[in-house]
Amino acid sequence: MARYTGPIWKKSRRFGISLTGTGKELDKRPYAPGQHGANQRRKLSEYGLQLQEKQKLRFMYGLNERQFRNLFERAGKMKGVHGENFMILLESRLDNLVYRLGFARTRRQARQLVNHGHITVDGQRVDIPSYQVKVGQTIGLREKSKNLDIIKEALEMNTFVPEYLSYDENSQEGTFTRLPEREELPAEINESLIVEFYSR
Repeated sequence: MARYTGPIWKKSRRFGISLTGTGKELDKRPYAPGQHGANQRRKLSEYGLQLQEKQKLRFMYGLNERQFRNLFERAGKMKGVHGENFMILLESRLDNLVYRLGFARTRRQARQLVNHGHITVDGQRVDIPSYQVKVGQTIGLREKSKNLDIIKEALEMNTFVPEYLSYDENSQEGTFTRLPEREELPAEINESLIVEFYSR
């Protein structure tokens, strides 16, 4: 199943959460798309709830089904809570941390920056969005990429960098100082439903 590249605002309204992280999608119409959007009161089955939760998280981080499933299975081989480990692995992806550091305004934009070779890890160019950043590694911008308007604008707008990242404004580098804790990850996701979905 391919990665979803359609209008993310529609998906945000369908799930009732901001998938881009900007919150703008829900300002105008905080209900599902379609002519009956505001009046849809259909109760979801248990399976429907589990599927919705999985799709919500998958669209939020912008993965295709295969990548998502592979990462989920990898999380299951780690010590600790499966769902929580899965969320931490998603959060540790290079494209996500580029977004969290404020180099991009959305994860989709962050993925493009990585793909186009603008991002470095420990000084080396890395163009794989799914690259798993390890604790202690430093994420930066290539020298010639620092003047890109798209990055400058994103950095100007960014007011929040999570506590598991340290950011140096002078060098425009961020270090992944520790793994995030569950309460620092998206609160609107119930990852236990996703574990149930894949355990069916």
